[in-house]
Amino acid sequence: MLKKKLLFLLMIVVFSAILIGFIFKSFIGEKPKVVVVLKELNTQYWEIVKAGAEKGFRDFDIDGKVIAPSHGSEEAVQDYMLENVLKEHPDVLVVSPVESPAVTSILQKFVENKIPVLLIDTNIPWENETSYIGTDNFNLGIKAGALLASLLQPGDEVALIGGDLKSPVFGERIKGAKFSLEAVGIKIATEKVELPNESLPVRTAMKTILQNHPDIKGLFATTDIMALNALEVIGEHERNMPVIGTDGITEMVESIEDGTLTGTVAQNPYDMGFISVENALKVMKGEKIEKTIDTGIDIIIEENAQERLDFLKKILK
Repeated sequence: MLKKKLLFLLMIVVFSAILIGFIFKSFIGEKPKVVVVLKELNTQYWEIVKAGAEKGFRDFDIDGKVIAPSHGSEEAVQDYMLENVLKEHPDVLVVSPVESPAVTSILQKFVENKIPVLLIDTNIPWENETSYIGTDNFNLGIKAGALLASLLQPGDEVALIGGDLKSPVFGERIKGAKFSLEAVGIKIATEKVELPNESLPVRTAMKTILQNHPDIKGLFATTDIMALNALEVIGEHERNMPVIGTDGITEMVESIEDGTLTGTVAQNPYDMGFISVENALKVMKGEKIEKTIDTGIDIIIEENAQERLDFLKKILK
């Protein structure tokens, strides 16, 4: 009788172990889910961010996706997109937010639903993010201004062009550049800001700058798209001057490699995407991560331009 009871108990233990193992395997078989919401995917900069995030999904075995508005980064479009992501209830949200009260409001809903939010590229004034992963934009401006100043002489005049100065991205870049330039005696002849990151308005602004300030010797632009369009206008006016951008996209690096430009500063958007996914996984595991994770800035000159181009071609193929 005792043997039968022991046998029965043994069978229960074995069955329970098998059942628990099955449940555990089923649980761990579910990949963690991360959604990355970017401002857009219409420019190479954001394509590079996407490539980094997708490399992170593969390396860390994450069920992830990268999405963005198809027609720019309008507030209403991103707001609607985030509402839909919230319904999916991902484990972590990574987002490059449009700077608006509506978007901040929907991000707060993620926090209320126990979904950590990592900000990427754009660090909005919102205290409930788990971390900001991206560029120190004031430091980028300082380095860009210093690089431009190194190509000029004290007393030379330069122009600055950029986006909305209220933006924590563009405003900080302009402030940093001015700090460096003015510290060594370079004069800011004019600033054309509040510009959209588009060809026509930038080209028009650059034409006006050259007409009204014919003595300028250099230019800083808060994005590579602005820098490249300005560079074309400068060439059309048969002028030659250093132009410093910020993003390190292929066309900008090619201009350095072929000698059109001396150098530029570059963010690391691929690292932003990859590191954001890496830290999303850490958060899911309950690990503590830094409130701010600086993805660094590179100085691109002729000596390292080809290496950068090879890297960009590899990740964008």
